[in-house]
Amino acid sequence: MSSALTDLCRYPIVQAPMAGGASRPQLAAAVSEAGGLGFLAAGYKTADGMYQEIKQIRGLTGRPFGVNLFMPQPMTADPAAIEVYGHQLAGEAGWYETPLGDPESGNDDGWEAKLAILRDDPVPVVSFTFGCPAPEVLESFTRAGTRTVVTVTTPEEAQAAQRAGADALCVQGVEAGGHQGTHRDDPAGDNAGIGLLTLVALIRESVELPVIATGGLMRGAQIAAVLAAGADLAQLGTAFLVCPESGAHALHKQAMTNPLFLRTELTRAFSGRPARGLVNRFMREHGPYAPAAYPQVHHLTSGLRKAAAKAGDAQGMSLWAGQGHRMARSLPAAELIGVLAAEMAAARAGTPAAAPSPEESA
Repeated sequence: MSSALTDLCRYPIVQAPMAGGASRPQLAAAVSEAGGLGFLAAGYKTADGMYQEIKQIRGLTGRPFGVNLFMPQPMTADPAAIEVYGHQLAGEAGWYETPLGDPESGNDDGWEAKLAILRDDPVPVVSFTFGCPAPEVLESFTRAGTRTVVTVTTPEEAQAAQRAGADALCVQGVEAGGHQGTHRDDPAGDNAGIGLLTLVALIRESVELPVIATGGLMRGAQIAAVLAAGADLAQLGTAFLVCPESGAHALHKQAMTNPLFLRTELTRAFSGRPARGLVNRFMREHGPYAPAAYPQVHHLTSGLRKAAAKAGDAQGMSLWAGQGHRMARSLPAAELIGVLAAEMAAARAGTPAAAPSPEESA
């Protein structure tokens, strides 16, 4: 087991950085305090907003934590396709009585300003999604004493991250909730994702970097399985989304185990990039027509999603969820870490895990 990241936490459990509000400081701090590795999501936040959350988590825990950044995206989207999609969404704007957003609100997510803050006031770990930083960026974090993680979805992306100088990989299987962290947004590959266990094995034979495995993991036995397959740590998102410390909307939390939402799909409907969420009306009606245009579509639909949440309408929200969402347990984060660790230990020892209580299954 590599010490590149495993020495940062008692248990090999990482809380996924979930952009959009779920990964607030209270959740990340609770996870780190309980022996996991908590993460803040800097995506969709201003540089100052990220810095304020870093100050908050430092006030809540002295344990290591991470910060996730979104890579700037190339301007390759077709403006005409975005305009057509905007016309299709006109009915949604009328229904929710809110205007569509400006698709050209920026595509770098405050990249340079966030880098500057994280170099000047380093955190233990920084991870990257939607691409791989240049070698000089990764090297600058190494000099600052920060460990770097690049999200990858193929062996080729893993090899590119190793060449660039990343310290570790977050290996994301197609089962994962939220956005697929592909380095290139290729519409031809929308349904070509690789399952997590196969992907971990492929990448283990391709590179020598430590691996954080993520995608559909909800139980300690699954964590034991990915560790046995060659991962060093396991990252869980949906499992922590329903914790009381999570900042996810109450409707989003409730939908995880609501029998009305039986399955997930990858869709571009809300952001213009493939992301896995619970199938709802908005996804069914607009997913087939959404263009490959991130973050333009994200900006276009942002107001609609907020209005749907305000109206209490889960059918118009982006309900990001992994394939294991129906196994979500509404436990405090520290308690969930303890349950996962016990389940993992039982699986490794070959003993049956205790059946979940009604509260855990709620």
